[in-house]
Amino acid sequence: MFGKKKAVKYDPNTAPASLDAEEAARLAFASDQGLTSHHFVEGEHPIVRIEHLGKTFDGTTQVLRDVNLNVWPGEIVVVLGPSGSGKSTMLRCINLLETPTSGHILIEDEEITGKSISAVNKLRRDVGMVFQSFNLFPHLTAKENVMIGQTRVLKKSKAEAEKEALLQLDRVGLLDRADFKPPQLSGGQQQRVAIARAIAMHPNVLLFDEPTSALDPELVRGVLDVMRDLALNSGMTMIVVTHEMGFARDVADRVVFMEGGVVVEQGKPEKVFDHPENARTAEFLGSIE
Repeated sequence: MFGKKKAVKYDPNTAPASLDAEEAARLAFASDQGLTSHHFVEGEHPIVRIEHLGKTFDGTTQVLRDVNLNVWPGEIVVVLGPSGSGKSTMLRCINLLETPTSGHILIEDEEITGKSISAVNKLRRDVGMVFQSFNLFPHLTAKENVMIGQTRVLKKSKAEAEKEALLQLDRVGLLDRADFKPPQLSGGQQQRVAIARAIAMHPNVLLFDEPTSALDPELVRGVLDVMRDLALNSGMTMIVVTHEMGFARDVADRVVFMEGGVVVEQGKPEKVFDHPENARTAEFLGSIE
């Protein structure tokens, strides 16, 4: 029987110190111009900065190796890669569901690595996440699932939370299922409830961890349509780990390809898909398209 992998404790001394905010923004502004369709504004800072991120389990299994990535306000970043490439681990490090072993993650220029539990909880108010497996409370209705974070974390009144819940359920096409419980909903509908729950918190950054991987093929389209609408019309910053190549082509400002715990290649979708510079990127995309 296999035990749970034991993570190595975060050590801020195993990577260079994080950059000064102004210097980091200047360097990122210069380096990212050709990598994304994001419309840059002079003086803008990345909303997420990942610097020299490392993650090791059991003291020997290195899952992330010196990952560096900037994400800009309102940018849609889609992360691709084979299973075991580290893409989901990187995503889970951004909201500290996994504790980095080394390196730095900054949200709006605030260092989050090595923070206290209370600081982590505050962070999670601003960084939402949609999981593979929905993570809904089965005894609550769809509306109540969308309300619960608002009342417990944001301290909204029940009336305020209900109004927001109905608004977001309508947005994902499930207003008529507001009083249904998860077992009465299809997998695709449950995932759309999970998306409504996440966006009802109005996070600064929304993370998607392979949100369609647990769905039957005929249910995938409805979830992707909701995500596509968010990406194109909400102005929300999104980081999406997925195998849905069509979504990445249509919606991403930037595509990131990972393998072996590193960022192998990144760029605008048309560049990465049609003219990849790295042979491994070309091999991976050729095997699944």
